[in-house]
Amino acid sequence: MSFIPADLRFAETHEWARQEADGTVTVGISDHAQRALGDVVFVELPEVGATFEAGEPIGIVESVKAASDIYSPVGGKVTAVNEELSDSSELLNEDPYDAWIFKLRPTNKTDIARLLDAAGYKKAIAE
Repeated sequence: MSFIPADLRFAETHEWARQEADGTVTVGISDHAQRALGDVVFVELPEVGATFEAGEPIGIVESVKAASDIYSPVGGKVTAVNEELSDSSELLNEDPYDAWIFKLRPTNKTDIARLLDAAGYKKAIAE
């Protein structure tokens, strides 16, 4: 069974989002997603400064089994990417909730409230 932290919000496309104190949103993939992918071998990161709409593809995670798009769970401008993943993509398998992928400044602060809470995500992945 996948671990689902109660303090995060989740997109139905299996990205997690954490609202930070400075107003930015940190994004990664869920434990469920990394388990489904298998051994991650490559992460295509978005460009800092790029702007995305909620639900828009923002990068790619490749594993030994498949490649999967990463979607922006909220709309906004990318402020940082986790460069460590360029050389150590396996960090997404080791600790998907510590190995964030990107941070953005949301254009609509209510976007994060539209995401699933932990209980809603648990129900979504059980179906």
